[in-house]
Formats: sequence, structure tokens, C-alpha cells
Amino acid sequence: MKRRFPSILGAVFAVASLLLATAAMAHSVSEQAQQRMLIGGFFDVAWIGAEHMLTGYDHLLFLLGVMLFLTRFSQIVVFITAFTAGHTITLLFATLTGITANPYLVDAVIALTVTYKAIENLDGFRRLFGRPAPNLLAMVFIFGLIHGFGLSTRLQQMTLAKDPELVTKIFAFNVGVELGQIAALTAMTAVVKVWRTSTSFPLITRVTNGALIAASAVLLALQVHGYFTSGEDVEAAMHGVQTIS
Repeated sequence: MKRRFPSILGAVFAVASLLLATAAMAHSVSEQAQQRMLIGGFFDVAWIGAEHMLTGYDHLLFLLGVMLFLTRFSQIVVFITAFTAGHTITLLFATLTGITANPYLVDAVIALTVTYKAIENLDGFRRLFGRPAPNLLAMVFIFGLIHGFGLSTRLQQMTLAKDPELVTKIFAFNVGVELGQIAALTAMTAVVKVWRTSTSFPLITRVTNGALIAASAVLLALQVHGYFTSGEDVEAAMHGVQTIS
């Protein structure tokens, strides 16, 4: 059993590396997705939301970091509810009011939330600063707000602000996001449960959190690179903020 886990971890991180290589493309909005959002029905839009969550590697990595040390089902429900509440609030509010920002910058901040969670998992605050980490439940809620804003920036790229079915489509998109999140969490729970049965679990968690830090650094670099090479005007990206000021 002990010999099998290093090989399993190696395979997992090899796949993760392959996924990260296409992370920037996964978060872009294709013309096909935009058309489906504009002319599609409830289920089409919900499917797009689920796709966006399941290909949003930064969101998935953060959720994995949260899941690592949750041992009881009640804990999972509480923390995931806090995260869901946070991202639902900003997804709905930012989209309905037209508040937006450069998506690359928002996704860069999301990448930093992955780094934060991995460092917190490694007891980094006590080691580096000699103090305990901030309340985890509160931080998960705050990071949910940030992740929701990231979802909103992408959603606003897919639909028109004056779409008469905007509210329905926002609701459908969020339903899809939640369904995608449930699917991802189900898989993560199963994997972490298997990891816990190994005597190597402490080592596995250290390696996993180290990989989360490395992966978030790659995602951050991709988003910063995208920001400087996208040719987008920052003032145009902040147009939504100006419209409500």
C-alpha cells in the first residue's frame, strides 16, 4: 500500500500539470459558449455554468485545499455552504449591477487564494508569523466572494447586459455552477477518503499542499501574462464600475 501511493500521487500530479497547461484557454469564453448563452434555454445555460466550474482549475484547486482536513460530513456542509453563499452573492450582485473588472486580474487574485489555503494547511501562519491563521470559516466565505466575482466577469462576457432574460440566465448559470461543484466535491471526497486510510497521509497532505502552491503559482503567472498580452484596455474593463458610480 505504501509503495502504491507515490505512484498514484505521481499520476495525479501529472494529470494536474497537463490540465494547468491549458488553464488559460479553459477560462476563456468561446464564441460558441456566447451564442449558446444568448439563444439557449435554461438547461443550455446551466450546462455552461457546470462546464465553467469543472474546467475552472483555480476554483477546483481551492476546493481541494479546503477539503483536505475536513473529516466530518457536517464540517464539509458548513464550509462548502459558506463558500457557496459567498460566490452566489457576488455572482448575482456583480452581474445584475454590471460591476466587472479585467478577468485576468480577478483570476490572478483567485490563484492567490489557492496559495493562501495551502499555506494555511501547512500551518504556515504559525511558522512564519508566530500566530494562528485567521478564522477559516470567515476566510472561506470571503474567498467565495472573490471566486463569485471571477465567475461573474466570465458570465458577463457570455451574455448581454440588456438581455431580457438576464435574471433567468444568471439563475440558470448559478444552478449549473452548483451542480458542477457538487460533482467535483464528490470526486474529491472519495479521493481524500482513500488517502486518509494510508499511513502516509501526513506525507500525502504535505506533497498535495506543495503541489497546490506550485499550481497556483503557474496559474498566477498565466493570468499575469494574459493581462499584459490580451490587449484589453483597463478602463474599458472597468466600464461596469463606472456605469453605477
